[in-house]
This record gives sequence, structure tokens and C-alpha cells, in this order.
Amino acid sequence: MKVGSPQTEIDRLCQEFEAWGLSPEAIIGKHKVVIGLVGETASLNEEQIEENSEWIEQVLRVERPYKRASREFRHGEAGEVWVSTPDGDVPFGESHPIVVVAGPCSVENEAMIIETAQRVKAAGAKFLRGGAYKPRTSPYAFQGHGESALDLLAAAREASGLGIITEVMDTADVEKVGEVADVLQVGARNMHNFALLKKVGAQPKPVLLKRGMSATIDEWLMAAEYVLAAGNPNVILCERGIRTFDRSHARNTLDLAVLPVLRSLTHLPIMIDPSHGTGRWEFVPAMAKAAIAGGTDSLMIEVHPNPAKALSDGPQSLNPERFDGLMQELAVIGNAVNRWPKSAMAIA
Repeated sequence: MKVGSPQTEIDRLCQEFEAWGLSPEAIIGKHKVVIGLVGETASLNEEQIEENSEWIEQVLRVERPYKRASREFRHGEAGEVWVSTPDGDVPFGESHPIVVVAGPCSVENEAMIIETAQRVKAAGAKFLRGGAYKPRTSPYAFQGHGESALDLLAAAREASGLGIITEVMDTADVEKVGEVADVLQVGARNMHNFALLKKVGAQPKPVLLKRGMSATIDEWLMAAEYVLAAGNPNVILCERGIRTFDRSHARNTLDLAVLPVLRSLTHLPIMIDPSHGTGRWEFVPAMAKAAIAGGTDSLMIEVHPNPAKALSDGPQSLNPERFDGLMQELAVIGNAVNRWPKSAMAIA
């Protein structure tokens, strides 16, 4: 729609498109409004749509199989996801400061999770990550404390003011995880769990969608499309490393090339997880810095008070002191690309 299009005209057009059997979705951007038309549009041509109003500026057909996730769906405009936290609303997106998410792989006990939350908050993190339910390769590995760990995350949220990001593994758990989490995470192993994608798409909390271990970018975006198509427009994509032929130096291969590729394909915000992406804490700082330089919107970094005694993923976790130092180093690069939060500048 043209800049300044009246709301009455937008509403009228949406009603008319509904009468055609389409599902119109009005997307409110910073400078203009885009109406996405979803449904049987193959027989429609651009001129047929343009004739309906003098306020229509351009009609663009989205050719990619992922419609709502496509950058074309917003006529090239970047998307953003706002998340409510105890300390206020936090935006994710390419026009906003980088958001740092930090915390342990698993919630182990109350003292540990509250200490970690307070330490990462003091260093500049906006969200606490911590697993209540943990999908593990081995059935004998620690699987997380489950529902009781959600109460511990709630206590950490209360004590620190941080937002909470935690994984949901089962459709039956979506509601109770959503009562505590500010962002529901769908992990790499569940990226193709279509029933779960539909379920988190039908609830109101934002969704963090991690890339599958061997998933192509198109498959990843189609998984995001499941969430969007179910009605939830707030999806953040997280690259966490993929499985390649070379496993000699790290746990996974962190694909930082997704940053420019995704930026050209989708309007969704992007997060990089260098902890899972490498599997070794000593590699995390370099990859986190590279991600900021490459244009990430967010970072997820594992932090544990005592990594040597962590019940899961200790080798890839920074201790709080190393995390403090890393945040100071990241501030230098973040300020250079004009993406570092102003409130965190004093850390550097």
C-alpha cells in the first residue's frame, strides 16, 4: 500500500479479498502497510488486484514455497519480534541492538540457576536460557528435571528480571512451558516435528526455531512457515551448527554464511549459537565476534558457574568470569557496527 493509506481503505480491501476466498494479512511496517494474500492466487494477475484501489502501490507475487517467511512477503522490509520481559519489552531484528541470551544447557538446581541468571544479567544479557526438558542422543544421559525445573526458571526470572527462553519437546507440554517461558524454543532435533510446530504456532508466545543438524536453509524456512501459517508471526531463527564430514576440531560446523543468505531470503530475525556451533568454549569467543561482524541480531551463549561439573554440555560452556570478559570484547565490535545496546556500552 502507498504511504499514508487510510485504515478504512485497508479494511475495505481485506474484506473484498476475503470475499474472493483469500486470507488477507495486514502487516504493519515502519513506513508502509503490506497486505499478504494467502490462498489460491494462481489464477489472479497483478492488474486484477491493482484495479481495486488507487492506494495500492505495487503487487508482488511471492514465488518461494515459504510464503509468510519470505522477505518478499513484506516487500523487502525487515521484520522484528518484540518479547515482553520483567525489565520491559526487548526487540529482535536487524534494525535493533544485538540481544544476548546466556545461561546453562540444563537447569540443575535453584542456587545454580539464580546465580547464573544474576551474573549474566550483570554482564549485559537480556535473556536466560536453560533447559528443563533436554533431548539427548543417549537415553542414559541427563534429560533435565522436567516440570520442576520450570519452577526454578520462574524463580530465576523473578530474581534477575531476565526473560526466559527454554525448550519445549512435546505438544503436551506447550501450555505449561508457555506459562514460564517468554520465548518457546523448538530445538534442532524437533525442527521437523510438524505437530509441535503447529502447536507452538497456535499459541501467542514468540518461538525460537533452531536449525536441524542436517537441514538445508529451505527446509529450515519451511519449518518456520509451519509456525507462521498456524497464526504466530513471531519467529526467531537460530543457527546452532550443522553436521558435516569434518568432526575433528569441533562438535558441529557453525554455518555463519546463513547470515547474508537468510537476510536475502527472509524477514525473520536471526540468532547465532556459537556454543553448540563449536562444542568447545575456547572457540566460542571468535565465532561470537564473527557473528556480530556478519550481521547477527542475537547471540546465544552457554554459561555455567562450574563447567567442569555441569550435568550437560560443560565443555562448551563459559564460566561467568570468561563471559564477563567476552561481553567486553563483543561490545567493541558491536559498537563498531552500531548494533550494541547503549545500556551495555559502559561494560566495555
